[in-house]
Amino acid sequence: MAVTTTLPTRILGSRQVGSVGLGGMPLSIDGRPDEARAIATIHRALDAGVTLIDTADAYCLDETDFGHNEQLIARALATYEGEAGDVLVATKGGHTRPGGAWDVDGRPEYLIRAAESSRERLEVESIGLYQFHRPDPKVSYADSIGALKHLLDTGVIAMAGISNADPDQIQQANEILGGRLASVQNQFSPAFRSSLRELELCGELGIAFLPWSPLGGIGKAGDLGSAHAAFQEVADAHGVSPQQVCLAWELALAPVVIPIPGASRPESIEDSVHAATLALSDDEVQRLSQA
Repeated sequence: MAVTTTLPTRILGSRQVGSVGLGGMPLSIDGRPDEARAIATIHRALDAGVTLIDTADAYCLDETDFGHNEQLIARALATYEGEAGDVLVATKGGHTRPGGAWDVDGRPEYLIRAAESSRERLEVESIGLYQFHRPDPKVSYADSIGALKHLLDTGVIAMAGISNADPDQIQQANEILGGRLASVQNQFSPAFRSSLRELELCGELGIAFLPWSPLGGIGKAGDLGSAHAAFQEVADAHGVSPQQVCLAWELALAPVVIPIPGASRPESIEDSVHAATLALSDDEVQRLSQA
């Protein structure tokens, strides 16, 4: 699906819009696969046409493992035998992993250092998309976004995004960035729909919306059909998985939506990618939205 002429140019790109990306988190946290299978999963995603890979410096086991997922993706891209020039790697900064816990640091000086470190780990001159991972209650949100503006203005990053943001923060970030906010990454799935307003706002503003945990989260995706009967019923009617129906439903909610399901096996991402070509009727979309 190409970007429509009514959408501002800050949308991530015609090859990303209307498609499914790959979330790298399961490849680097507890229970992660060995490196060979992890790289095989990324390569299979690329083979299937995925052009957006989402990562973060904090996707790791703890502070001694910091940046694991970024380095893994860099190795996977470097060893891929096909064409990967169109792949957009999106990373995030602002989370820390002391002792394996999840903490936040939104200080501008920290975010600038984190972005520069991510650029080195990804082995790029400029990060394709850099996202502020989560608001830090100890730091002014405007100050944190000011760091993104600095990174944009100095060319360390090509596009700026935010994650775990509410509507006011989206508007504020876009204003501080001079209308250059490219993406918002919030949790959204059949079980977690409280970010619907943010999704709708992104549609109004022409900003990409990247649902994280779009299938319900690690360990829950397999139960999607039993937990949400309507998704299983629509899946049965199409002869596909309820997970594929879920991603197709999210894509149908707005042209700016790009789900980023995680995968730790090559087979999982292949099923997810097919959601981009699964056509749901208006009645099915409405039924799933009301389920």
